Amino acid sequence: MTRNTFILAIDQGTTSSRAILFDQDGLPVPAATAQVEHRQILPRAGWVEHDPLEIWENVRTTMAQVAGHADLEPALVSAIGITNQRETVVVWERETGEPVYNAIVWQDTRTSGICSRLAAAHPDGDDRFRAATGLPLSTYFAGPKIRWILDHLDSEGRRGTERAEAGELLAGTIDSWLVWNLTGGRRGGTNGEPALHVTDVTNASRTLLMDLRTLEWCDELCREIGVPRAMLPDIVPSSGVIGQVTERRMFGGTPIAGILGDQQAAMFGQTCFDPGDAKNTYGTGAFLLLNTGTTPQFSDNGLLTTVCYQLGDADPVYALEGSVAVAGSLVQWLRDNLGVISSAEETEDLARSLDDNGDCYLVPAFSGLLAPRWRPDARGTLVGLTRFHTRAHLARAALEATAFQSREMTDAMAADAGETADALRVDGGMVVNDYLMQFQADILGIDVIRPEVTETTALGAAFAAGLAVGQWDSSDRLRELWREDRRWEPRMAEDERARLWGRWNDAVERTLGWAATES
Repeated sequence: MTRNTFILAIDQGTTSSRAILFDQDGLPVPAATAQVEHRQILPRAGWVEHDPLEIWENVRTTMAQVAGHADLEPALVSAIGITNQRETVVVWERETGEPVYNAIVWQDTRTSGICSRLAAAHPDGDDRFRAATGLPLSTYFAGPKIRWILDHLDSEGRRGTERAEAGELLAGTIDSWLVWNLTGGRRGGTNGEPALHVTDVTNASRTLLMDLRTLEWCDELCREIGVPRAMLPDIVPSSGVIGQVTERRMFGGTPIAGILGDQQAAMFGQTCFDPGDAKNTYGTGAFLLLNTGTTPQFSDNGLLTTVCYQLGDADPVYALEGSVAVAGSLVQWLRDNLGVISSAEETEDLARSLDDNGDCYLVPAFSGLLAPRWRPDARGTLVGLTRFHTRAHLARAALEATAFQSREMTDAMAADAGETADALRVDGGMVVNDYLMQFQADILGIDVIRPEVTETTALGAAFAAGLAVGQWDSSDRLRELWREDRRWEPRMAEDERARLWGRWNDAVERTLGWAATES
């Protein structure tokens, strides 16, 4: 091994934490990958939490395992990049480093009351902050989650907001929590300097608190949502040296040089650097992003405007985004909640065992519907059932639901952009399912392309960090490293595509308004 030729990526996701070492060719180093799952804490319907201390310990474990597997000295790793589940929020005490509450996960819907009250108090309703943030008012985003924690925190008779304004509490998305701990946490750095409290522009753009154009926290937004600015991290570029890891066994002294929210990291790993480039990630949820260049564009069709990335002091690059809450987690639900399958791999064989879908559709609106419909009142629905149907139909319906939801996003994106893409780059855990990828090409009517390195979220974090320290000298060099693995071309007849699409939309209509009847 040559010195200083590797980048370590920390990929902290919704269900697990991973550490992956990448070489100069942008390839994962054999035996230098580690992954640890964490608990999904579900206190009540619609609530989803994680234990921040468990996540931190799992990240430490994966980093140590990679160091051990690869027999690496810290000096052989030139930088660390971090990517994380976006919108998930942690609030912790500055002095002790202890979280004051579990992390509230991006899927969580408990802040619906906060969002409804904010919408009702303004003539623009759910769009009252869209001009500044590019986002609608939704339980999806981080700001209302911080507000909820503060509202429910009472220590020694002092309200959470009072403690936050006094500088006793810190808040951030998972990237902030990890960087704070990696740079010393409550103990501070090696020379006594305080731990770093930062977030990058992509994560900050998902809070409803950052001005999309200035890339700074907005005092008015913070005041109206009820989040003291004093508890928020400094906002930094996606690519640039931020600080150093302090703990020796975890590559101590190595610079942290890149931070990207997971979907922006996947965009970066897919080298979607030009306006018009798009990718779709199939993970816990499904996320479609379109590069729109250095000027933010706003959607008329239910999409989000977000920061795609910022390299150093360069102008930020923006994106339009469609977000689906439930994709891979639907397969997990079939396995863990229903026991319909014993592994995700089963779904492909089950789907292929059928001649058709049996007119069975599964709409996974477990936390409402996100883009492009934005219907928090929707709930999951399985329609078309008869005694003829089997677990194979459920498995097939689950896979097809992901493809149908992805088409909803691509149609909205085409309407905003005024043109349809010729092909779609895909990544994430579900792209190993060849049945799903073929059906996705069929229902879209365009080619679907899978890269050689499917771990594009981690790769994007590595690319951002590597650019900052000179591991790679330009985005053009990163494009050269991207390699196509497989391409699926549409085979479905147009009339069949239209029929299936119409039936899917019929099924979705049956999910709407259900939450309004809940007690």
